[in-house]
Amino acid sequence: MHWVTILLMGVAANLDNLGIGLAYGVKQTKIPMISNVTIAFVAMVITYIAVIAGSEVTRYISTHNASLIGSFLLCGIGLWTLLSTRFKNQESLKNPETMDRDMNRIISVRESVPLGLALSANCLAGGIGIGANGISAIWTVISIGLFSLITIGVGNHFGSLLTNTFISKYSTVLSGLLLICIGIFEMFI
Repeated sequence: MHWVTILLMGVAANLDNLGIGLAYGVKQTKIPMISNVTIAFVAMVITYIAVIAGSEVTRYISTHNASLIGSFLLCGIGLWTLLSTRFKNQESLKNPETMDRDMNRIISVRESVPLGLALSANCLAGGIGIGANGISAIWTVISIGLFSLITIGVGNHFGSLLTNTFISKYSTVLSGLLLICIGIFEMFI
């Protein structure tokens, strides 16, 4: 089994979640456990759909070619993530209160659904590459859900302490680099 890839995908897909959790923590905006679980659930559903879609590619081309395409796709998504940091409008990261519609400094379940969708972009793209590589959908989904819970929870809890850390400032860059590394790793397995 591709345990290293599954774990790295869980981390890579959720580094932005750490940044969001930190930003909300700094602004003293709470993300209750039920809202955190909702965000993780949204990411898991999107990942599952993407992995299944990626695995369907193997029905039409050889497993080797699908795996190679999936690896190149992961590298391409990682590169796009790196390049998009120059142009990306990170409004929700800079001003977390934009997602807190009722301005009560608590992200409700209703507010967590659009936040979960926004944070699932890496899950969607990466899941297709993972599926094309024939990696387990269930374990990938569990990894992404677990790391989503951890990164948002830890980020929100330690927001005021970690705001100016390397991980907080460069979470998108680190995510892109990890996706490229996963793609390269999968090319040689």
